[in-house]
Amino acid sequence: MTLILMKGNEAVKLVAQNPLVWFARRIILSGVVVVWAAATFAFLTQCLLPGDRAQIIINVRSGNVGPAPPAELAAVNAQYGFDQPLVVQYANYIWRILHGDLGESYQQHRPVVGIIAEQIGPTIVLAIAALLTAWAIAVLATLLIAGRDNIWSKLLSGAQIFLATVPPYWLATILLVVFAVNLRIFPVVGESTAMGLVLPTLALALELSGFFGQVVLNEFTRVLEQPFVTSARARGMSDFGVRLHHVLRHAALPGITLSGWALGKLLSGAILIEIVFARQGLGGVLVAATSSRDVPIVSGAVLISAGLFVLLSVIVDLAYRMLDPRMKLT
Repeated sequence: MTLILMKGNEAVKLVAQNPLVWFARRIILSGVVVVWAAATFAFLTQCLLPGDRAQIIINVRSGNVGPAPPAELAAVNAQYGFDQPLVVQYANYIWRILHGDLGESYQQHRPVVGIIAEQIGPTIVLAIAALLTAWAIAVLATLLIAGRDNIWSKLLSGAQIFLATVPPYWLATILLVVFAVNLRIFPVVGESTAMGLVLPTLALALELSGFFGQVVLNEFTRVLEQPFVTSARARGMSDFGVRLHHVLRHAALPGITLSGWALGKLLSGAILIEIVFARQGLGGVLVAATSSRDVPIVSGAVLISAGLFVLLSVIVDLAYRMLDPRMKLT
């Protein structure tokens, strides 16, 4: 298909490409830009931290805080390439990333990729469980109460606003004290079982359910007034059937567009929650790496988080277009 645009006296011909190909190119390009920006940020963080990097590595290895001999500093600088110009260091850093090399831990003397791979699984499971739980709470509450002018609808809206403003870290502490320490329904710390996943999941999901609930509730109320809803009811469909099969599909779209951002937020929030509940995951690794200034692990976690964010954004974008046929792959 050829599209002709008139710009002044000139005719500009644009050949319309396959929408799927164009969408894939746009997504890949934006993903590359995001990961490159994260990699650059991680590199600059390593370079701009106060203190000599070689001295930090030697102090971490030896446990001493005094200045190292010049010969030892020179050996470490040569080993890690710190003695090369900054531009060369940056080029080498990007080249290693392109080959899947995120460096070696200063403290553990192991590849960063392996360290993060061992711990990232529980963190991803927690984030996904929290997202699904948040959606389940928001959708169920909206289906039952939204659009009804009664006290329950007002209470729902107020509860969602409250939950959306509650810090997950504070909520996690309350849940831990009430349900684990006092009532002893759930394990206190450290368990990787299904029961051990409940409280951390709720600590993350309740805040997000309030946020999703407000977005979906407003759109749900608006869609209830559309003509196709009246038509569905006139055909004899039950009120709950109309809400579930017609209204929810349209009302959920704004929330779905935010799910990619929400997962990125949950991944960072999960790290804090893991610390509260002493769970296995990236939380403990990053706390140890930060306290010991093990920069490769921290920067590696930043890079992997950026890559996951890009991947999740693509999935959410595709899901949005599948749910809304009016959207095209452009």
